[in-house]
Amino acid sequence: MKYLMFASALLLSPLSSASEPVITGFGNFYNVPEHVSINDSTKFKIAFDVDKAAKEGEQNNAMNSLARFINMHVAHGVKPENIQLALVVHGSASVDVLDNSEYKKRFKTDNKNQNLIKQLLTNNTVVYVCGQSATHYKVAPEQLIDGVQMSLSAMTAHAQLQQQGYTLNPF
Repeated sequence: MKYLMFASALLLSPLSSASEPVITGFGNFYNVPEHVSINDSTKFKIAFDVDKAAKEGEQNNAMNSLARFINMHVAHGVKPENIQLALVVHGSASVDVLDNSEYKKRFKTDNKNQNLIKQLLTNNTVVYVCGQSATHYKVAPEQLIDGVQMSLSAMTAHAQLQQQGYTLNPF
C-alpha cells in the first residue's frame, strides 16, 4: 500500500525545474527523461483551439495547455522568444475570456482564467475570441480581458493564423 501511494504521488507530481516557470501558477508538466532532443534553435508557431467553457468559477484546462506548452519547452531549452502561440476561443468558452468584473456580474465568482490569459498575452501569445460565438453568448468587445481580440469568427482567425505560418495543435 505504501508503494502504491508513493508511485501515485510520483506520477502526479510535476517536474521540479531549477528555473522558474515562465507562466507562474499554471502550466505544470511532467519530466520525460528520455525524449527526442529539442535544441535552443527550435521554433514553434502554434494555434490552440478552445470551444468548451470551464465550469463556472473554475480554470479552463484547455487554456492551461498553452501555459504547459510554454513552461515545458522553456524548461527543456527552447528560448521563450522562439515560442509564438495563438489561442482561438469560441463556443461556450467565449465567456472564459470575460474581464473579471463582467464574469463576476454573470456568475457571482471570479474568472480563474484572467491571470492565465494576462500572462499568456505577455509571453508571445495572441488571443482571439470568435465574434459569432461572442455575439451568441452576449460577450461584447469591451467586456473582454484587456488584450483579447474579437475576430469575425473562429474560422476566420484560424485561416488567418494558418496564412501567417501557425500550425494547429491537434488536441
